[in-house]
Order: sequence, then structure tokens, then C-alpha cells
Amino acid sequence: MTAARLLLELATSWWTIAALATFAAVAYRFATSTFGYWRDRGVPDVRPTVPLFGNLFGMAMAAEHQSRMYGRIYDGFRGRRYGGLYQMRTPHLMVCDPALVNRVLIGDFAHFTDHGLYTAGPDENPLANGLFNMNGAQWKIMRQKLSPVFTAGKLRHMRGQVAACSEQLMRNVAADVAAGGPVEVRDALGKYSTDVIGTCAFGLQLNAINDEQSAFRKYGKAVFAPSFRTIFKELLWMVSPALRRALRVGDFPRDAVEFFTAAFTDTMRYRQEHGLVRDDVVQSLIQARTDLVVNKTEPSVTFLETDIVANAFVLFAAGFETVSTAMSFCLYELALKKPIQDKVREEMNAMKIKRNTEVDDDFLKELHYLDMVLAETLRKYPPLITLFREATQDYKVPDDTLVIEKGTKILIPAYAIHHDYRYYPDPETFDPERFSPEEKAKRPNGTYMPFGDGPRLCIGKRFAEMEMKLALTELLTKYEVEPCEKTDIPMQFSKRSIITMPENGIWLKFKPINTPK
Repeated sequence: MTAARLLLELATSWWTIAALATFAAVAYRFATSTFGYWRDRGVPDVRPTVPLFGNLFGMAMAAEHQSRMYGRIYDGFRGRRYGGLYQMRTPHLMVCDPALVNRVLIGDFAHFTDHGLYTAGPDENPLANGLFNMNGAQWKIMRQKLSPVFTAGKLRHMRGQVAACSEQLMRNVAADVAAGGPVEVRDALGKYSTDVIGTCAFGLQLNAINDEQSAFRKYGKAVFAPSFRTIFKELLWMVSPALRRALRVGDFPRDAVEFFTAAFTDTMRYRQEHGLVRDDVVQSLIQARTDLVVNKTEPSVTFLETDIVANAFVLFAAGFETVSTAMSFCLYELALKKPIQDKVREEMNAMKIKRNTEVDDDFLKELHYLDMVLAETLRKYPPLITLFREATQDYKVPDDTLVIEKGTKILIPAYAIHHDYRYYPDPETFDPERFSPEEKAKRPNGTYMPFGDGPRLCIGKRFAEMEMKLALTELLTKYEVEPCEKTDIPMQFSKRSIITMPENGIWLKFKPINTPK
């Protein structure tokens, strides 16, 4: 080898090493450049230990469930009103003080109107821009269009349809009991709630409760199925929204997007072409489309055809998944706490005698202990581990020097607050008495938020409560619910899901009442 060639190879090697070192330095700088954000503002924070991942490494690797991770961070800020953390590269302010939580969600809502979540464009995901992801004036206008569907008067008209679905649920449970095996209640109730939302909100006879091949049930489950992809897409936007957009990682599986887009578009088109009018969600969406897309009655805000379909989807998805999961957790706790289950049943039976077995609106309103049981279920198992907001304008924290700058991401640790012993002593114990009028009066506002709170409170809250009460009344007055060998004790949560979801389903045994033991 000549000296010249040796020098050339050495130079090439040095250039390669230099290039790699430069790349590594730039990558490290990119991965850590935001990690001084809270320190620079005098805010106590949890220092990231892993570049790029911030404080989310354990969750991202599915080594730690998000309820435990956020709970650990929340505990580290105990006694403080707030603290900083880093979701990948994105700084978030964790609001811990109930009074400040109440200001963000309600009192000073005008400064925090948006959820601040990543919203894909219609080309990336035509189902993305539903009410949950909408911001500003667009959200406000659409909320006003859809809210009338969920008034007390409209819910009264839906009750009979919900009751019919409950009757079919009971027939299915009876068949499962006759077969002698335990029931995976989350699946059984998922079919029920799919039929309820399909019938009441969309005028569709889905028959998911009987049809194992139901496309609505199949694709609905696919949307919420825990997966690495679910976590990956959430992490990407916290690294860089532009990167996620460039990689085109959609919110939902492509076949599910195509199915729901076609199904809801066809439903609305059929209604319009045949002059069919019903007092339901579809009718409100048809009117919203006419007003906002065709006639452009709100010229300052742009609405697309995809926004109408996206809102049909988000109401359908929220109507079956969160409701069925909450009912399943409720039955799980009642199966483990027989005295509480017996007390709920006694109230239901007493009301049936008082109302001559008619399960009407007054019947449901007077199930006060069941209200307490459901409230305790949603305290212990809130659908969302955290609530998110974004500062839409600068906000000076009252009695503090901190100014939350416009665009700052806010994180409210709902699950951690629900499990804080200062507000809920012995928080892992299921105790409906926490929600007696006397106990509720002792707690500060901002400590209970399973449906969110304030103007962005879940639009379907009252509908969900009616649906749960009807199904639970049917089930618990006819069956005792017991754990079985497949019941997870304690409950295990899926680490790959962004909502509170059991890892292995919820398996319970149903024993007919009045059957000799």
C-alpha cells in the first residue's frame, strides 16, 4: 500500500468519524433541546433521563402503565400546585392543585378552550376532526349543533329503544348461563352498547348483539384494540407533528377508516334522498352539513364534508367503547363486593315495587345508590388517565409569578387525582359511600372528572348514564354476579392502550336469582 493511498484511507476514515460524530451531536441536540424549558421558567420539573423520550421511556417501552407513570410524577409534585414534565420532546405542565384544575376546566376556560391534541388532515385521516379534536370556534359551533340531541326530552324518547336492546342482552346472557360457562362481560356489553348507539343515534339496526360477524362491531373493536401502533402514533406527534405528518401514521387502521367513512356517508345520503327525518344524531349532522358546508352560515369558519362524517364517527365510537367498559368495571367490583351488590339490587327491587315494575325516567332518577356505585366506578376507573388542554392565550396563574404561555400543553392527571388519599382515603378500596351527598360536600371541586368538566364536558354524559342504568338494572335484578377462575384479581390494565382497558377482558359468572344453590 502506497503512502498516498494510506493517507487517503485515513482521511476518509476521519471524515466518516467526523460526519457520524456531527450527526450524533445534532441528533442529541434535537432530542434534548426542549428539556430546559421548565427550568428556565422556574418551574419544578421531573428531569428527563433518556434523550428524545423525556419522561415517557417506561410507558413507551410498555414497561410501565401510564396510570402508574403519571401517578409517580404526580406524587413527586405533592404539595405543589403544578410541575413540569416532558412527553417526548414536548413540555407539559401537570396541574395538580384542584383549585387550579377547576380554573383551567371551568373558571378560566376561555384561556384553555382546546385539547391541544394532534389532528390529522382529511387526506391523512378523514375521521380525525371530530368534536373531541376540534378547536376554537369550529368546536363551539359544532357543539351547539349537536347538543340538542342529548337534552332530557330527547333522551326520554330514546329510553324505549335502549330498553329493547337491554332485553336482547338479557336473552344472550341467559344463553351463556345455560351453556354453563363464564361470560366475558366487556364483549357482551360492547355488543349491547354498539346496538344502543346505532339504534338511538343513527337509526341503524346493527344487530351486533347477535351477529358475531357484525362489521360495526368488528371495526369498532379494531379502532380501540391495544397495539404498539396506538402508542407509536401518540409518541410521534410529541416528537414532532411534522415528522408524524411526513410518515403518515394514521389514527386508525385504514380498513376501519374506509368502512366508517362509507357507512356514515351512505346513511346520511340515504336519509336525504328518501326524505327520512328522525330526531337523532344523524338528523343533526345532516342539518349541520346543510348549514355549515353547503350554505356556509358561519363564513368565518371552514367546515368540510369530512368534518361531518368525523363527528358521526366520534359519537358512535365514544358511545359504545367507554360505556361498555365502565359497565364492565362496575360489574367486576360488584362481583367482588357482594354486600354492595346486594344493596344495589335491593334498591332496584324496591323501586320496581314502587313503580309497579315500570322502568321509566322517574325510576332511573330515584336509583340514588346506583348513582353512587357508578360514580365510584368512574372514580376508580376513569376512561381517560389524563385530560389535556392547550393555552390558547397567555395566562397568569392566580397568586403566582408563573405565566403559562400561549401554546403550552396542559396535563391534568385525572386518574392520579381520583386515587389521591387526601381526597379519597384508602383509594384502592371500592366504596360508593364516598359519593353520598355528605361526603361529596367535603371534597373540593376539581377532584372528580371522569367525563371531563366545564364547557368540554362529555356531550353524551346523560345518555351514557341512562344506558348504563337500564342494562345494570336488568342484569342485577335477575342475576347474582360472581368472580370465576378467569377473573383477574387484582385488575390488570393494558399497557398498550391509551384508555383505561383491562388486559385480559373481564370474566364473571352469572347465577340466576331464585335458582336453588
